[in-house]
Amino acid sequence: MARTTKKSADTPKAGVKRPAGKAKPAAKAKDLSKRKIAAPRLAYQPRDPKSYRPNIGLIACGGITSAHLRAYKAAGYKVVALCDLIEERALKRQEEFYPKADVYVDYRDVLARQDIEVVDIATHPKEREPLLEAALLAGKHVLSQKPFVLDLDFGRKLIKLADRKSVKLAVNQNGRWAPHFSYLRAAIAAGLVGEVFAVHLSVHWNHNWVKGKPFDKIRHCILYDFAIHWFDILNCFMGGKKARKVYASWARSPGQIATPKMLAQVGIEYDNAQASLTFDADVHYGGHERSFIGGTAGSLLAGPGGEPGKPLTVYTPKGFGKPTLRGRWFPDGFHGTMGELLRAIEEDREPYNSARHNLESLALCFAAVASAETGQPVKPGTIKRLEPAWM
Repeated sequence: MARTTKKSADTPKAGVKRPAGKAKPAAKAKDLSKRKIAAPRLAYQPRDPKSYRPNIGLIACGGITSAHLRAYKAAGYKVVALCDLIEERALKRQEEFYPKADVYVDYRDVLARQDIEVVDIATHPKEREPLLEAALLAGKHVLSQKPFVLDLDFGRKLIKLADRKSVKLAVNQNGRWAPHFSYLRAAIAAGLVGEVFAVHLSVHWNHNWVKGKPFDKIRHCILYDFAIHWFDILNCFMGGKKARKVYASWARSPGQIATPKMLAQVGIEYDNAQASLTFDADVHYGGHERSFIGGTAGSLLAGPGGEPGKPLTVYTPKGFGKPTLRGRWFPDGFHGTMGELLRAIEEDREPYNSARHNLESLALCFAAVASAETGQPVKPGTIKRLEPAWM
């Protein structure tokens, strides 16, 4: 019996001849990255401790603390003490958010209360230093306002003190829980984009509101006080990668009314990776923000746009997804920072927003400020403190 051979898909049909010397072209692989898929579902919203609800004291009741207290009240956190040198500020916060809270003008009275386990210290950096040390010595868990410290070595001293007293020391880097930043963090942690090799963040907005306020006297209001959020989130996105070199420049916008220079840009070099930060703080019309993250297995894009409804896209080899995010930076970011501290206390672990981790963000920030001042690239960690002339 003669053998029959099963034809493959490439075998020509009977009676059909191919031109000599020409093979059938290979089929093109589909580019699935252009196909819309369901957006990955990730845990990006603030989380509360299971049962731990300690008494909390707030020290300093300035403008930003309305966001703190709005978040704490919505989360059901127990704020029992409000303190400010200007009593009227504390009384205002009491009336707005926690009518049963006690009001103080001396922070030592708050620290003396044995029933208060956690304090949120929201003063400016220089004034905050002795308060942080006193709170740790009193055995309190502490959430420090950002930027954490003016001196990296002093920050390390506080960390060692917290360890010695067996209390947690966290920093209110609330941008980590801004919905878009938090989702991007979660996507990277889930391995959706592989190893990150590029992060490019840009912000274009009007920061002239600082005119006439204490922030107007900060020489590097943009690179230090504001950009610490972006240095910090960059530190999160890059994971364990250590920056080799930072180069920054700054300039005055021709139309700005604020005293500090409103334009700044930063380039950061890593081994096999790079990052850039751009800040245009004198944009009166069409302001927006954009974040791009490139990885070996995909990419992430947030923006351009602003809250609410900031567009966000996840690009993978299987397609692209557009998650719909809930919440806003204010007040969700503040819920996230305090919630993480309380969870860390309950679970007896280091908080994700620990002072130890935040020192790496400050090292980037300090290097950028020094580079802007000197015009030279700076290695992060070599600038231990900000010179008085730079502040």
